[in-house]
Amino acid sequence: MPELRYKHLVDRFAADIRAGRLPPGTRLPTHRELAAREGLALVTATRVYAELQSMGLVSGETGRGTFVKERLPPGEGIDLHAWDADTVDLSFNYPSSAHQVASFRAALRELAGAGDLAALLRYQPHGGREHERASVARHLGRTGLSATPDTVLLVSGAQHGLTTTALALLEPGDVVAVDALTYPGFKLAAEINRLELVAIPAAGNGPDLDALAALCKRRRVRAVYTMPTLHNPLGWVMSATRRRELVAIAQRHGLLVVEDAAYAFLVENAPPPLASLAPELTVYVSSLSKSVATGLRVGFMHAPPSAIPKLERTIRATTWNTPATLTAIACGWIEDGTVDMLAADKRRDAAMRQAIAARLLAGVKRIGHPVSYFLWLPLAQEVRADAIAMALRREKIAVSTAHPFAASAHVPHAIRLALGSVGLTTLEQSLQTVARVIADQTY
Repeated sequence: MPELRYKHLVDRFAADIRAGRLPPGTRLPTHRELAAREGLALVTATRVYAELQSMGLVSGETGRGTFVKERLPPGEGIDLHAWDADTVDLSFNYPSSAHQVASFRAALRELAGAGDLAALLRYQPHGGREHERASVARHLGRTGLSATPDTVLLVSGAQHGLTTTALALLEPGDVVAVDALTYPGFKLAAEINRLELVAIPAAGNGPDLDALAALCKRRRVRAVYTMPTLHNPLGWVMSATRRRELVAIAQRHGLLVVEDAAYAFLVENAPPPLASLAPELTVYVSSLSKSVATGLRVGFMHAPPSAIPKLERTIRATTWNTPATLTAIACGWIEDGTVDMLAADKRRDAAMRQAIAARLLAGVKRIGHPVSYFLWLPLAQEVRADAIAMALRREKIAVSTAHPFAASAHVPHAIRLALGSVGLTTLEQSLQTVARVIADQTY
């Protein structure tokens, strides 16, 4: 009988939450109040809330109580969501340039007139054709990497590169150190490969390297995943000194370093990549998705020679090879300077958008980089991120909370804004709404 009563209470709460009778943000009775009201043992009342929390319907906050959660649309912040046509998407970045469509049209015409179109209809080598790998090696060489065709592989975007790395070079159960706030796509790759992610707190513009060193002494850490240039979502660029310190820890403990450089093109004159400091330990992953176009699913990996065969086999197992037509266009654009031109366009565009955000969100605490396409908004202690996100959804604006980025049990109340997916006028109007909604929720 007590078991049936406990289940009935869980079902009743769940039905009230889903029907809106308990609106998002509602503070529920304390465990003791619930036990007294319903005639339950305290342990049973605690069990009721624990089950509701496991269902994603409530959240408990130490010192504040148990609250009904905002029910965000499924996938928000980690999977690309098919928003309604009138919804402004500030949850994903797909920056564009006025030149990219004309460049694409010209590339297709040129490709159509090429001599050996039949070659693009055949299977390709798993890591790319020799001349394509040479083009990418020259491209990466401009970032400070000593890349050669033998150390370069082509993949279907940076996400494919990260997943390929996890599948090829790590084993289920391996411990991987990551920033406490990290890229959701790597969290997903780790989940698929059953990796254990351990969060390293931030310390200024980078991870707390003392905490990383201490973790390596306590646990058998296999790898570290990092975004030294440009961190998503916090926008930091690690200093050259910190990069050397991180590499020293990796060398001392035999860590694989997974360096994500998807947004690195935005920062000019950044310190050298980690892969240039420790090429024997580092897999460097980048792509043209943000610098050129998100639909151009061509990414690059630079890896130690010993890792190349395993990575190639994993590419074969996942995609066989990158689409030959896209790869041909991408490498042509690398050679003729189009990639550099479009990347320069995006740097100017990102700087302009950050300036707009700084002006319109002047009264809101924010963390970011002057030329990044994203902005992190830590919220005041009394403000709930899910409440802000749902209030903005009612205004037809989609944003991400911290949940998809959090690698630890502690999820801060913060909002992440993607600035690169809408026109400037729409961005200005949307940021004004963001500022107003945050102000309305602050008390």
